[in-house]
Amino acid sequence: MTIGVIGGSGIYEALPLEHVRTESVSTPYGDPSDDLTMGELAGEEVVFLPRHGEDHRHTPTGASYRANIYALKAAGVDRVISTNAVGSLREDLPPQSLVIPDQIFDRTKHRQPTFFGDGMVVHMGFADPYCPAMVDHLASAAESATDTAVQQGGTYVCIEGPQYSTKAESEFYREQGWDVVGMTTIPEAKLAREAELSYATVTGITDYDVWKTDSEVTLEEVLENAAANQESLNAVIEEAIRTMPEDFESEAWSALEGTINTPTESIPEETRERVELLAGQYLD
Repeated sequence: MTIGVIGGSGIYEALPLEHVRTESVSTPYGDPSDDLTMGELAGEEVVFLPRHGEDHRHTPTGASYRANIYALKAAGVDRVISTNAVGSLREDLPPQSLVIPDQIFDRTKHRQPTFFGDGMVVHMGFADPYCPAMVDHLASAAESATDTAVQQGGTYVCIEGPQYSTKAESEFYREQGWDVVGMTTIPEAKLAREAELSYATVTGITDYDVWKTDSEVTLEEVLENAAANQESLNAVIEEAIRTMPEDFESEAWSALEGTINTPTESIPEETRERVELLAGQYLD
């Protein structure tokens, strides 16, 4: 198995990878956010990719989501551990705690959420946006690896950004009973499912968004708490890699089966060539 990790460069720097190498890649969807860093941990191949680039130059909207997921797929990855910095929508989820969500509410507006189109229509189920098996595994790893408070399950509402929420928006999200708010799980989770990758995330809480009257979200606060979360996130990811079961099973690995609505013979050749890595086995 090959395990992909998407997050900030602090994760890669902390993972005790061996036989490290970097690879510059290009994809039919453009260049990834940065080079792939590859290595071995506990005998497993690991491929790391910084979502925003090593020096955080890509916005939440402008990150190369399609190229990132495609590049991981091309590198042989079949399961992905992601990390996200998020704001808390609940009093009992303070900054510097972790949440492993199992649901998403998508409020993004300007992102390309699919590899397909251009003469090929795919209608894929997304009721459980994070792979349940990976969510359970990450929760088990968190329980073993850190004393930090960790919640398994919850809803991540993904906003467009790069601005933080208005108070009206933040209060609305709380009224819905959602748990955390962030800017980067969409379209990453959708694309991972289209690429038939087992995907889930560990989120680190950096602030109380703007609903809390005695709390104001500032970049300084976010960065300070993100740095404090890094040790816990690193520990969870390393433990998850070390304990990843060989007999891991994920429904995501056959997610495209029965979802292609366009007859193969009607799909333009250019489109078929672009999606061969992702859907070729279903188009023969």
